[in-house]
Amino acid sequence: MITTDVQYRGTTVLVSAGGELDEESGAVLWQALEHVTAGERVLMVDLHGVPLMTACGLLHLLDLHRRAEERGLRVLVVGWQPQPRELMARIAGLPGPASATADRYATAGFRRLLAERAQCAHEFTESRPGRVPAGG
Repeated sequence: MITTDVQYRGTTVLVSAGGELDEESGAVLWQALEHVTAGERVLMVDLHGVPLMTACGLLHLLDLHRRAEERGLRVLVVGWQPQPRELMARIAGLPGPASATADRYATAGFRRLLAERAQCAHEFTESRPGRVPAGG
């Protein structure tokens, strides 16, 4: 289960996440946008405290990103840990230790690709009996 600490610093909303980013993380992440006003311009999501992410967790992160952009916020995701970075690379079809998927995350086309592939990975995992969560 994910936890978040939301801080408002001038025009930036800083969301520090901790724990596992998984299927149950959506509601917690959405709360980060509850009190955003027209004065905020940037949503920074810090993933330093997220050592594990599933395909469904990636979908929640992408949804948060989309919702924030709909509110006019520029979104920065920082602090990618090895397993979430590797999961994202595998889902995107760009595996390898030198893959720079976190750098590509900021582009809308790459996020759409990730969302489509993460949804497929999540559905595949959910349909398997005795399933092991993606990335685990």
